[in-house]
Amino acid sequence: MELTLLGTGAPDGLPRHDCPCAACALATGAEARASTALLIDNTLLLDLTPGPAFAAARAGHSLIGVRQVLLSHPHEGPALEYPAGLPAPGRVPDGRELALLSGHRVLAVALDAPGTGYEVTGPDGDRLLYLPPGAAPAGAADSAGRLGPYAMVLLDVVGRPDALARLRASGAVAATTDVLAVHLDHTAPPGPELHRRLAAAGARAVPDGTTLIVGEYHEVPDLPRRTLVLGGARSGKSVEAERRLETFPEVLYAATGGGREGDPDWARRVALHRERRPGGWRTVETCELVPLLAEDGPPLLIDCLALWLTDAMDRVGAWEDARWHQGGEQALRDRVAELVAAVRGSRRTVVAVSNEVGSGVVPASASGRRFRDELGRLNAGVAAECECVVLVVAGQVVPLRGGG
Repeated sequence: MELTLLGTGAPDGLPRHDCPCAACALATGAEARASTALLIDNTLLLDLTPGPAFAAARAGHSLIGVRQVLLSHPHEGPALEYPAGLPAPGRVPDGRELALLSGHRVLAVALDAPGTGYEVTGPDGDRLLYLPPGAAPAGAADSAGRLGPYAMVLLDVVGRPDALARLRASGAVAATTDVLAVHLDHTAPPGPELHRRLAAAGARAVPDGTTLIVGEYHEVPDLPRRTLVLGGARSGKSVEAERRLETFPEVLYAATGGGREGDPDWARRVALHRERRPGGWRTVETCELVPLLAEDGPPLLIDCLALWLTDAMDRVGAWEDARWHQGGEQALRDRVAELVAAVRGSRRTVVAVSNEVGSGVVPASASGRRFRDELGRLNAGVAAECECVVLVVAGQVVPLRGGG
């Protein structure tokens, strides 16, 4: 199947008319997007974009051969334009299949939000799944389980990352599936940050007018197996780490902070972290990271290494000068080396969070300076074993290794 994306934006397009936000200001050239519409083999049109005939012409195509127009969602933006000569738009009832004379088959997929998803099978047998904005399949993708993963999936990756997680869990999306982000709005990060974030989720975005062959080999973004996310206090490092795994159906969250009795501020911080995590994630509060890294299992998110180091220094008595010089230093070095070796040897997908310290005021106490120095060494050791290392500053991600 040949697929041309006449538009890749949200119903109101990008930039939005008269919107002063930064995302709209930066949405120029290839980053400007009309509302999403798909032209398949010049015969099937899914959704309508403003000026569809001109959009098709700009992409080197014509709508003259279109025999079926299907809508997936009620457009909330400008009134739809129905060019003369096109068939009247329709919608396939959930669970029903429409067979076209061209040999295409369209199955309507029930969603957990208003609208209709479409599974399109081409004459050659290749299959794609198209979902409207803000929607995920209702329940498991049973047809995917029977027939194998889709060759291509087009969905609202930014707005519904959990939809991608569900499709991965059901087997509808595999490592070879080309995942395309559509319905892109000004709530998505602008410019290169969008493409970086999508790549971290194993997805990509293409400009309006792009023509693709469904099932043709495309280099799927390579998800790094080990990632270290560094940042200062309230920099957004934990949010970035969680975002990197939100499209996975299962994640083990290793919280190294534990509980602190009588500290309401700490309790509020922990509660906010828990509320932010997807429901399918499992949390374990522990500083015993080496066994977790050695196990097989779902992706592991460690938050954070600075608290792990605090616990390690407690155990070896590193805060006291006498104990530090009488074996504490070597004991800590051994614990850090063991953790770094576990990161190196782990077969899991790992995202670790740590504080970046030492760039500001020098701690007044010897123990404070010791912690700063040892955390710097720990961060350097773990970073050396990670394919991807990023620094988060004021919520902005700066790639240090692996492209981010």
